[in-house]
Amino acid sequence: MDVLSDLLHRAHASDALVRQLIQRPPWSLTFADAPPLTMVATLGGHAFLGLGSGPPVRLAAGDIALIKVPGYTIADDPATAPQVVIRGGRKYPITGTGEVSPRAPRTYGDGSPGATTMLRGAYELHGVVAGRLLDMLPPLAVVPAGPRTGAALDLLAAEVARDEPGQDAVLRRLLDLVLVLALRAWCASEAPPAWFRALDDAGVGEALRLLHAEPARRWTVAALAARAGLSRAAFAARFAHLVGEPPLTYLTGWRMTLAADLLRDTEDSVAAVAKAVGYEDPFAFSVAFKRNRGASPSDWRRGRENVIS
Repeated sequence: MDVLSDLLHRAHASDALVRQLIQRPPWSLTFADAPPLTMVATLGGHAFLGLGSGPPVRLAAGDIALIKVPGYTIADDPATAPQVVIRGGRKYPITGTGEVSPRAPRTYGDGSPGATTMLRGAYELHGVVAGRLLDMLPPLAVVPAGPRTGAALDLLAAEVARDEPGQDAVLRRLLDLVLVLALRAWCASEAPPAWFRALDDAGVGEALRLLHAEPARRWTVAALAARAGLSRAAFAARFAHLVGEPPLTYLTGWRMTLAADLLRDTEDSVAAVAKAVGYEDPFAFSVAFKRNRGASPSDWRRGRENVIS
């Protein structure tokens, strides 16, 4: 499994939520408690997306917005006053108290001529691993319409209003497809994290794949260099240049990320967690964990009821 796939797999806590929104001007939707990552795609018409600070961004047909803030507004025009607030997965008119009913499975709106059609996918990401994924993005990343993302959006749009056996599984996979294509497109045109750029390098990309596939293995720089087909010195220099840190420093950070989630998600002993991430000595693990996370494993676990930062 490659690094991006690994992050997406580990960060998922629950199924993603997909909805189709069909809005006739004038319209304005405020999302009050969005999850850590939201995807909004404009299928037809246009929309303006605002985060509350800075000018709203215009989304044309086929554009995809990746949003990692909890509150934002989408409207037909920046001047349109908010009409609906969406909170707790429910859609409420600001001027009333009743919930708006769907017109078809996962579909809200009136479908009148001239309406803007959008898809919205909400991801409930989980844990410290999710932080690595979210660090790839600014608060709002807009991916312009393109042939690859457009084809994936067409598939998702064709399936979102269906209500057939296995439909949730189909929508989850199609939404993942749209998300990955959007992340690729955005990283290709903007400034992605160093590890993402390094994936294009045959040797360093292979080393990153190995570190994610077997984090508990007793890796050495020499062993990674051999798998990458480079000399030890050339590999170490190339990895540090592309990724921004030495190979074993990267490995330690990844191990501590995995350990942080294991400590909060399981009842495994500290010794068991240490072994799961490559440490035979629980004391050495505890020292490394405190240096990395700023708290001992036991203190970190006691904070499991708190919001994971």
